[in-house]
Amino acid sequence: MQYALITNAAVSLIMGCALVMVWRRDPTQAFTSYIGWANLVQLLVPMVYWAKVQGGATGEVVGNFALAAVAGAYSTLLLVGTAHLANRPLPRQSAWLILVVLSIIVASAVGFGGPRVGQASMGTINTLLGLVCCYWLWNAGATRFSSEKLVGPLLVMLGLIQFIYVAYQDAGAELLATLGSLLRIILGLVLVYAALDRGALAARKLQMRFERLAERSHQGIMISLGESSIVYANPACLAIYGVQSLAELRVVTVARTIPKAERAKVGKILADMQNGQLQDAGYEALRHRADGTPLWLNFHYFPTEWDGAPAVQVLISDETRRHEANQALIHQALHDELTGLPNRASLIASLRKRCTAQEPLPRFVLVLMNIDRFKLFNEAHGHSMGDEVLRAMGLALRAAMDADCEVMRSAGDEFALVSAPHGSSDTAVELVTRVRQLLAKPLQVAGQEFFLDASLGIALYPNSARDADSLLRAANAAMHVAKRTPGTSHQLAEKAFERGSSNALEQEQAMRAGIERAEFQLMYQPKVDARTGRLTSLEALARWNRPGVGQVSPVEFIAAAERTGLIGALGTALLKQACEQIARWRAQFSHCVPVAVNVSPLQMLDPRFPQLVAQTLQSYGVAAQWLTLEITESSAVQNLEQTTAQVEQLRAMGVHVAMDDFGTGFSSLNMLRSLRLHTVKIDRGLIDPLPSPDAVAVVRAICQLADALHLHVVAEGVETQAQATAARDAGCGELQGYLYSKPLPAQDVAMWLTRRALEHQVDTAALPLQSVNVAPTFVASRTALPPEGARTVLGRPGGG
Repeated sequence: MQYALITNAAVSLIMGCALVMVWRRDPTQAFTSYIGWANLVQLLVPMVYWAKVQGGATGEVVGNFALAAVAGAYSTLLLVGTAHLANRPLPRQSAWLILVVLSIIVASAVGFGGPRVGQASMGTINTLLGLVCCYWLWNAGATRFSSEKLVGPLLVMLGLIQFIYVAYQDAGAELLATLGSLLRIILGLVLVYAALDRGALAARKLQMRFERLAERSHQGIMISLGESSIVYANPACLAIYGVQSLAELRVVTVARTIPKAERAKVGKILADMQNGQLQDAGYEALRHRADGTPLWLNFHYFPTEWDGAPAVQVLISDETRRHEANQALIHQALHDELTGLPNRASLIASLRKRCTAQEPLPRFVLVLMNIDRFKLFNEAHGHSMGDEVLRAMGLALRAAMDADCEVMRSAGDEFALVSAPHGSSDTAVELVTRVRQLLAKPLQVAGQEFFLDASLGIALYPNSARDADSLLRAANAAMHVAKRTPGTSHQLAEKAFERGSSNALEQEQAMRAGIERAEFQLMYQPKVDARTGRLTSLEALARWNRPGVGQVSPVEFIAAAERTGLIGALGTALLKQACEQIARWRAQFSHCVPVAVNVSPLQMLDPRFPQLVAQTLQSYGVAAQWLTLEITESSAVQNLEQTTAQVEQLRAMGVHVAMDDFGTGFSSLNMLRSLRLHTVKIDRGLIDPLPSPDAVAVVRAICQLADALHLHVVAEGVETQAQATAARDAGCGELQGYLYSKPLPAQDVAMWLTRRALEHQVDTAALPLQSVNVAPTFVASRTALPPEGARTVLGRPGGG
């Protein structure tokens, strides 16, 4: 009997552990877990029975309850496991409730009826549970495996054999143990087989799912055993490589599509994948189908297994359309739509690539070519014809240049030529010569012939500049210089061209801030009586001390002010500054002299200019007789009618008007008569040659003409005593220049007036430019003086 019990316990242990291990291997087989634990719980029956026998009365009571709990747990685990097997999983709360109810039933049966009644209740419960399981497992659709249907009858038999103990008690224990062991072995084998069936079914489902996904995927899938063989390729992969079957897709076939330069890289990826050194890799590359069609493919490698051997799975995507679309977008972004040539973005990219190359510096030549007067051509022939001309010019340039010379369209009517590396000045000459030869012949467009001229700007790298932007600016500046020469012309960029127009742009921006911050100041240069040397008046000259830069030439900032429209604001600021200084001197000294302020031609175009002058004089309390406005000869000629009206209004106010730089323009006698000026100032260009006889004759003629028209004459730019004497003898009434004084700041003029006021009293009647008392005479300095600086029209360039 003992051997039967031990065998029964061993069978329960073995089958329980086996079923639990099956569940550990495949957690989806939950029924094996519950039924396995039911077998292991059955092991507690002998131990509880032994404890009951050895524990006396108390042990017997506790043992009965323990046996009831073990019996309830065993039956509950069987029921829950069978429910999972029948795909009818019970809720956790229901399982606990069944456990409690069964334990109470068995405990009550043992307590009230003794072991035989208890065993009968356990047998009845297990038999009923077996019948329930039979219903579940034999019900249509509950399970698809016939082996699983044996579980219900086996559980019924395990319940029925317990009545052997009820009938024979201890005498039937050995038979009960033997039959129980046999039935549990059979049940365990049936359950293991069911688990295997279910696992195989799941594997087949996964396989079928993989096959459906792989076979119907538009993405190529290839599985390779390293570089030895290809064991799988889906239809998409076969189509990508242009073969019909896996037999045609051999390693040699695939390797043939890989460029020699990439084969080592691909081989290393496969080897590292199989060795476990690499888990993921991918790249895009150009490949070819079996028929030679080019493809752009994306490869993604990762390790896998094939029949237990390490393998590499490759996902292959045909990115040809996307790649072509991207290339088309890139081509569109870097090429001109009209001519098909590379555009400005491509030009800049090419220059930056060349300029950032490693040593030695790759010398090359950049030529910017602009078609002259192309706007006029468009107006005459229409924009459609203009487009045809540009297209034809692009083709002609491309045909005229070598293949390694880049030809680009950088702007509307502008082309660029970039020579091959290691170009030189000889290369530049060759490029320009080819362009000249091309333009010397008529351009054939739509059955018509057109002769075109162009301006060429040439920049050499690294001589002209050392970065792409500076090189482009230098060539562009040289091209605009070339435009000054009529016909097809060229200009080699100088080092100063490197910044192109950036200096001018920075200066224009600084001017706006400079006007706001009152950085522009006036210097004052005396004019003296040609006979007596007495001070007659002062000329206000603009100066700009730009912060961080220093003195800026009036030649630069006046031109920039006129170009940007700032001349109005600048002129108004300087006029106010001059009137404010006149008012200060009038309040400080008993005698003063008129101050001449230069006027820009653009200011004379403003019909409100006389009103501005009147308001400024009134705001500072300055009489009109103390202000003289100097206009240029060129502005009077260009706008004679408007200038005449402006001069009349200024004269009516009492403001004197002088013509500056007389003798360099295109003045006529009628213009001098019409303008009704007070003074003409002979340009320093006519004073410099004095005292040569021909120069004296010219100056004398101007003075005689002025005298006939009742105009006062001032000679500017007097630097030597010989020039002063000749100008005086020729008829000039006033002299101005470095011989007498350089331009002085206001405080120095005030000091001079204070000193001279104590020495001399000016005879006001002797001064033709004023009707009131003036300051003392200024004694001419006979010492050597520096060359005269530029004088301004409100800072305008000139001599004074």
